[in-house]
Amino acid sequence: MPLLDDDRLVFRFPEIDEDASFEIDFQRTLRIPDTDRDYPLPPGFGRFPLEHVEDHPALPEHTRRRGGVLLPMWQAEAMWLNFNHRGERLPVAVKVAAGKINAVTGEPWTTPLNRDPQDYVVCPEQPWLDGFAVEPGVIRQFVAMPLGVGYSAEEQLTGEAEWGGLQISVTPLKQDVWERIRSRENRSVRFGINPALQERGDMGFGAGGRMRQEICVDRRKLADWDQRATQRVFVTLWHASQWRDLTGRPAPTEPPLAKDYADAGLPWFEYYGRGSEAAPGSERLRGLVGPHIFEKIFEKNAGASLSESKDVETGEPTPIGPGAPGPRQIKSPSGKL
Repeated sequence: MPLLDDDRLVFRFPEIDEDASFEIDFQRTLRIPDTDRDYPLPPGFGRFPLEHVEDHPALPEHTRRRGGVLLPMWQAEAMWLNFNHRGERLPVAVKVAAGKINAVTGEPWTTPLNRDPQDYVVCPEQPWLDGFAVEPGVIRQFVAMPLGVGYSAEEQLTGEAEWGGLQISVTPLKQDVWERIRSRENRSVRFGINPALQERGDMGFGAGGRMRQEICVDRRKLADWDQRATQRVFVTLWHASQWRDLTGRPAPTEPPLAKDYADAGLPWFEYYGRGSEAAPGSERLRGLVGPHIFEKIFEKNAGASLSESKDVETGEPTPIGPGAPGPRQIKSPSGKL
């Protein structure tokens, strides 16, 4: 079963490898402008706090019944999922859905891994996930939105606001497959910078601005994954304005704006993998309407305004990742000097 440790979801598979541990944390980040421009990667500003749902009896009964963990966010705040291995880097297939809508395919949640189309990401090849896959090499950012007024991907695609939050499952490689490929695994790391009330407290994810990010195609066989060992967890999003009432503690700080960040001249990033093929993205997700379309409705229902969604200057992004260009070698002269 998954563990909650220091605001991280921890998945262990001792029957496959006692030294392998896979972790997911949820990074605070900038909400990039919701325009037609494709942005580079914004940084992480540290982990969102996580709480056990069972520790909060004041939560609605349907939330307590689902179990899992609780994550506080402000409306219109953005985040990304950070994937990390500790010890042996046992490959895993990670399925992510927002409100039971698969973030890679736009289809309803199903338990098994599917390959036509691929409905999961593979780690360690995929170091993070920032949003809904809409085109090859492009995602639309995860942005927290109130449920019940049509903003979330779940409501736009199903007409219902039943689930909200995130559903995550993690499936390891089969033991014999892992033993054959263990020596060939490589490491990649992302650079991080640490640093109005709704009737419903729970929220869902809408699709925000466009960002350059590939969903790596799985080059392994579907039969290589040990789907009997899959572990699953539900992440409930809770409106940060109600966090003190629920927990007695202050809410996380106000989310930073892309304009403030850009005006300060701080870095953006461009990730370079090792020549992996990018998944095509989902036509269903491509049609999602962004938060800027709902701004007038948002003000009426939420009593607050979304920040302006205007393009900002990012400068030349900093290259990161295992395939990032590095220093060039100095060529030796031919013959004798």
